[in-house]
Amino acid sequence: MKNQLRGCIKINVRGKNLYQFINAVHERRIGIFQQYVKGDSLSAEIYRSKLKTIKSVADEFDMELKYFEYDTVSAKIIRQRRRFGLIIGALIVIGASLYFSNVVVTIEIQGNETVSSDLILTALSEIGIKEGIPFGQINYIRSENQLQTMLDDISWVGMHRTGHRLVVEITEIIPKPDMLKNRLPCNIVSAYDAEIVGFSVRDGQLMKKIGDYVFAGDMLINGVTSDSTGHVTLHHAMGSITGIYKKSADFQGSFTKERMTATGETEKRRKLKLFGLEIPLYFGKNHYEYSSSEVLERPFSAFGIQLPIVLKTTEYTELSRSETTLSADELRAELMEKIYLYEQNFLDECEILERKITEDENADTLTLTVEYQLKGDICEEKEILIK
Repeated sequence: MKNQLRGCIKINVRGKNLYQFINAVHERRIGIFQQYVKGDSLSAEIYRSKLKTIKSVADEFDMELKYFEYDTVSAKIIRQRRRFGLIIGALIVIGASLYFSNVVVTIEIQGNETVSSDLILTALSEIGIKEGIPFGQINYIRSENQLQTMLDDISWVGMHRTGHRLVVEITEIIPKPDMLKNRLPCNIVSAYDAEIVGFSVRDGQLMKKIGDYVFAGDMLINGVTSDSTGHVTLHHAMGSITGIYKKSADFQGSFTKERMTATGETEKRRKLKLFGLEIPLYFGKNHYEYSSSEVLERPFSAFGIQLPIVLKTTEYTELSRSETTLSADELRAELMEKIYLYEQNFLDECEILERKITEDENADTLTLTVEYQLKGDICEEKEILIK
């Protein structure tokens, strides 16, 4: 290792005054290693720093000197000493390594299930902990207590350093189970004016029969029963009552609409994100009055390790505001699509027996009124108030 740093040179000296040369070298206290003498020839090794002195001694005694340098670390550095780009790059790498080894490059959240990582990172940022902060500036105990106080769903927080990562371990509060509402005493009443066509009672006393017509609010299944001795029992009435009922919905649209359409003009803006700091790589502002945007982030990596450097590209598409006038058929088609979505989302558990659509058109709007005849469950729970 010592020779790797100081540099080692192999020399070969030949001449009639060989022993005078050797004595002169010893007098000058020049270290010579691995000496081998044969006839009037000397082979040995010296440190690079002594080569100049050896040359002068060889010239003094008219000796033939040949030499070559071993491939050592110091020799490589000397050969590259005029390659300033390489030197600057090495210095940058060394500086970056020293810098990244002492700052938080990434924050890793562990143990969270219901509390999102983004929410935890936002809370950490509010107390001053984010990517780029030196590890030495973090008060771990204080930060753990602050984070636990800021987020109600966290019962314990632990932080520790692992290399260039700050690991935040989370233990969440186990919520209390909700009260089982299916055990609360209740009646079942009708939610609509309907004709009963079927029923299934699992608990409670049925108050109606098939063929009866009921109004909204009428009791269907009674949750209060009594026996022959007068003992009263409260039930959580359960069952399914199927009825045929009517329901209406209005869908309105305007003939004249403002729409945003793409002009085909696009513009890309790039930013360099370093530890959350965004450095713009462009000049000027986006002059589009209306635009849509799409963001693409491409992280940099080296040797399979993701670096805290991200190239953020935002592509803006110019939009123009235009006023469009629809025909009656076009507007009617839009409203029919809304009716379809309404039925898929709100009437999916019912059977549509009849659908009657009426139109009301004026100069500005078109209204479609849909009258439904439906077959489905008409039950609605109503809690029994107990004094």
